[in-house]
Order: sequence, then structure tokens, then C-alpha cells
Amino acid sequence: MSIGRTDLNLLKVFEAVYEERNLILAGKRLHLTQSAVSHALRRLRELVGDELFIRMGRGMVPTGRAMAMAPTLLDSLRRIEDALGVEPFTADQSRRRFVIAANDHVTEVIVAPLSRELQKVAPGVDLVIRPSTRLDLAEQIDLGRIDLAIGIFSEVPPRLSSRDLMSQGESILMCKGHPASRRKLKLGDLTKYPLVTLSVGGQEEGAVGGFIVERGLARQSEMFDRRALEQALLESQEMPRLRVTVPHSLAIPALLRGTHMLAIVPASLATALAKSGDLIRRTPPYQAGVETMRAVWHGRDDHDMGHSWLREMIAKTARTVEEALE
Repeated sequence: MSIGRTDLNLLKVFEAVYEERNLILAGKRLHLTQSAVSHALRRLRELVGDELFIRMGRGMVPTGRAMAMAPTLLDSLRRIEDALGVEPFTADQSRRRFVIAANDHVTEVIVAPLSRELQKVAPGVDLVIRPSTRLDLAEQIDLGRIDLAIGIFSEVPPRLSSRDLMSQGESILMCKGHPASRRKLKLGDLTKYPLVTLSVGGQEEGAVGGFIVERGLARQSEMFDRRALEQALLESQEMPRLRVTVPHSLAIPALLRGTHMLAIVPASLATALAKSGDLIRRTPPYQAGVETMRAVWHGRDDHDMGHSWLREMIAKTARTVEEALE
């Protein structure tokens, strides 16, 4: 294939179809009709000599050739855009869409207040939230399908950039009227009353030491310090009963309501959930570790003005959340 025959607009169509996996959505993104997108794909297929995308149901599934092309092609497109230069990013005028990977805890404590602030300063900017618990998170960042991920990461590979957002410990939640609600919690309460804990993956999903490692990115799987809890109870020779382990933090209020269970959760989540008035937040009766939440993105976006602006907005929101915990 001669590069002289290649219309760079066809590569933008490839990018849109690859990321959206749907001709209609790709067309909306490019401001093209579905037939125009189909025509562009047909031209690209002729140039490459491969189908590239196969229709499956209502979506488009990339072929092996498309999967192999995508990382280099998408990175090259961004380099071309950087080299040509782009118009300065103006938040109040922008209609850009950012894709953020976050679990429901992060969505509750950071994304929700971030969204409210964006409504004031950048009403045309849209956010798309993807689950950060997906096992291909690192790949999604590599391919440009996710602009930024927020979570707790013990390892970040060199190709990715990161920024500390906030640090926090743990809290214990219980429903109003719990037998331990009118006094300071004791270690014995953690073996007397069943526990609710958060986990978005276990050993069956490749988790080691509470973290899942994929393509060099190690993300937290268990949302509590299991080692600190077990170490604190070691002398009593009793182990806690983890009665319910859930992947979704916003299910915790319903699980605690009308029971004597206790939930161990990140401090920021406990603060948010206790605002409803039917849950009580307490300090753990043991020394739990402090975890640092970080934002992670691909290094190619380091100097993107819009991306940099979003990172600053997220960091500002996180600082406000952290200050409220002190």
C-alpha cells in the first residue's frame, strides 16, 4: 500500500469505529452519516486488504489485523495532531468528551462533585464513566479508549503517567441502633459482628496481595487492609467473619440496614454514605494502612491542553474531599 494513496480522514474513521464499535456512534462522533462511515471503511479495507471490522449484532468487531494496527495507528494520529498544533483549549467553550475509568466509590466521592463543578465552568464538556474494574484497563488506556483512570495503583508502568490525588485510611460503618453505636468500637466487635467488605476481584481473577496486575499496571482489588485487620486480631486467636463481600460500594447501605453487620470501607466513602443519616461512621479499633488514590493516563496525553485541564480539575476536587476528612 502506498502512503500517497491514503486519505488521513480514513484513519480518523478507523479510530472512531475502533473505539465506538458502532457505525452510528462513530458517525455522530465524526459528524458523518452512517453511509458515509460505511463508504470510508470500504475505501480503507481496499487499501489495507483486510475486512478490519466484522458486523456482529448491532456492533462492529475488529479483526486481528485491526487489533494489531490500532495501538501504533492511534498513537501516530495523536502525534500528528500534536505536530500540526491545535486550537488553545477553552473550558467554557469546549464540547470535548472525556472518558474516565472509575469504580462506584470514586464516582460517588470525586466524579459527582467534579460533574457539578464542570456544569459551572465547562457546560459543554461531557464525561463518560467506564468501570475501572475491567480486567483490560491498561489495554484500554493504551488504545486511547480511556483518557484517564482514577483508583489505587501500587505499580504504574513507565509508558503511563500518574498523579497523586488524595490519601485516606479506613472507617467502619454500621446502621443506626447497632449495639455498638453508642460507644467506641473494640477489637472484639470485629469478631462478634459479621463484616461487609469491598472487593472487585480475588485470586480467581489474578489478584495477588490485594492487587491485580495487567500490562504492568497494578490496581487494587480489595478495598480494605485485610493484613492489618488479621494482624490486629492475631493475639485473640479469632478471625473475623467476612459474611458479605461485594464489588459495588453503593450496595452497602442496603446490606447494613436492619442488621448488626459492620462494613469496612475507605474513609471518604464512609463520609459520603453516612450523610444519609441512617448510617454511623466509626474509627477502626486497629491501625489500618493509608492508601493514596491516583489518576493514571497515557504519557502521550501529558501535554494535551484539555487533558491537562481535566487533570487539574480532578486534583482540585480530590483535595476538597481529602480536606473534609481531616
